[in-house]
Amino acid sequence: MTLNTFKSALFSVLFLTVSFFGYASEDAHSENKEEFNPKEMILHHVKDAYGMHIIDINGHSISIPLPIILYTDSGLTTFMSSEFHHDYNGEVVVEKDGQRFVNVHEKIYRLNDGETTVKYDAEHHPINAERPWDFSITRNVFMMWVSVIVLLFIFLTTAKQYKKSGNYVPKGIASFMEPLIVFVRDEIAKPMIGEHKYKRFMPYLLTVFFFIWINNIFGLIPILNGANLSGNIAFTFSLAFCTFLITTFSGNKHYWKHIFWMPGVPVPMKIFLMPIEIVGMFVKPISLMIRLFANITAGHIIILALMSLIFIFETIAVAPVSIAFSLFIGIIEIVVTAIQAYIFTVLSALYFGMATEEAH
Repeated sequence: MTLNTFKSALFSVLFLTVSFFGYASEDAHSENKEEFNPKEMILHHVKDAYGMHIIDINGHSISIPLPIILYTDSGLTTFMSSEFHHDYNGEVVVEKDGQRFVNVHEKIYRLNDGETTVKYDAEHHPINAERPWDFSITRNVFMMWVSVIVLLFIFLTTAKQYKKSGNYVPKGIASFMEPLIVFVRDEIAKPMIGEHKYKRFMPYLLTVFFFIWINNIFGLIPILNGANLSGNIAFTFSLAFCTFLITTFSGNKHYWKHIFWMPGVPVPMKIFLMPIEIVGMFVKPISLMIRLFANITAGHIIILALMSLIFIFETIAVAPVSIAFSLFIGIIEIVVTAIQAYIFTVLSALYFGMATEEAH
């Protein structure tokens, strides 16, 4: 059984268990007590946010405020996320430049003129507010910048140590990075692209491998509130789009001939295969995007669902089981962080190799 199959089966069992006990205990908890909503909690932690929440101490939230940058018909408006006071239910109204803004489930809305509170329809969508152009520095963007700084520090330090070494013997952090770089070169780039053409793709393959890996690791650090960058579809789309562009512009005559007029087959079959190959050009990067997004997000959801069992059953007896399983899945996720970076890099190299392959 593969890791992905195991995770899917476990998530299904958890979902059915939580649903069953949730419905069974609905009547028993109908008092004025506010019920724990695992779905809302999980989605809140998986989605992006406007602040870096660190920890709660005695009911007081400690977080790193991030700049909110909005563009409306009245121009540019900026303020810090701390002005929402950790509210994402649209209750706190921030007044700036004669405008009122609310945060509804990590989406900022501008209230219509004359409105003081947000109103909702039957599906809990704001009806008296509209979304401005949002260029805010969110939690995922902040962590992406942090990962870029960390990567620059690692690689610049590695390069500096190589220059200092007269015989190019790695020392310090360079001794840790060299096996990984050699692994990407010898086990991914050369077999997939070829001995003579792999070098020009190495900068991208190394960048995407370490960039995905380090962001996946950051997503497992609790104090960073699990910044789920690789679980953001926009992030995986951007990486897959880069792979698509490189593949498209690297394609040689043989590659395009294979797509539009496949050699060696009858003409009717060529006409039949051409649209399939064209669709395949776009399916490949889409599969890259969805695979990385789904696997990382599933890991976060499973861990949060396991921890939610303690609050759903409202008994400490469930805590040892939930914590044990959460720890087990967390250990698996540490391995998955590298596996997903490896898979994305391997498939990208495979597409590059297909685009540059010469005719046999």
